[in-house]
Amino acid sequence: MNMNVFVDGYKSRTQDFFKWRTETKFVYKLVMCCAFACFTGLMAQVRFYLPFTPVPVTGQTFAVLLSGVILGKRYGGLSQTIYAGLGFAGVPWFAGWTCGLGVLLGPTGGYMIGFILAALFIGWVVDSNLRARSFLDTIGLMLFADIMLILIPGTLWLYVWLNLSYSVSIGEAMLMGFVPFIAGDALKAVAAGTAGRLIIPKAA
Repeated sequence: MNMNVFVDGYKSRTQDFFKWRTETKFVYKLVMCCAFACFTGLMAQVRFYLPFTPVPVTGQTFAVLLSGVILGKRYGGLSQTIYAGLGFAGVPWFAGWTCGLGVLLGPTGGYMIGFILAALFIGWVVDSNLRARSFLDTIGLMLFADIMLILIPGTLWLYVWLNLSYSVSIGEAMLMGFVPFIAGDALKAVAAGTAGRLIIPKAA
């Protein structure tokens, strides 16, 4: 009986949060967007470099995927737009406490744009499709968004950036900007999907 009360209370709280974040005033939504932008900046400092690629492994993807689920359509993408925009403007919260337009024009620029696209897409799907709120479907959605909207655009831009200095094939670019990140991003997708399912109800 106590367990049923706990479960019912938990479901009620997740539904209350979902309703609040959907209907609350824009200023509160903007505060949540700024909070997720800061969280993304902090996760960017969880990083390490592989010897064969200029793209670091970071924790950013976890924050990006989670922002789409928690903040929903438009505002997940807005949080990542704030992160990228303020970083380009001079706030030093990119990987390694870096900032500036040079990051956008550097090897990781495509991934930064992909963060915005992925958060927008995930938020739109989660808010529009109840089925996407199940655990397995949320994980699948995040993996799809990560591969199609972060890793692929990031790798394509890396390919262009590398070819400004010396000639590389698209296969070589994939070995530097795509393949090494699949396993880690899959783990981050599972972690973000798990966290998201604890907060967002199956039905609004």
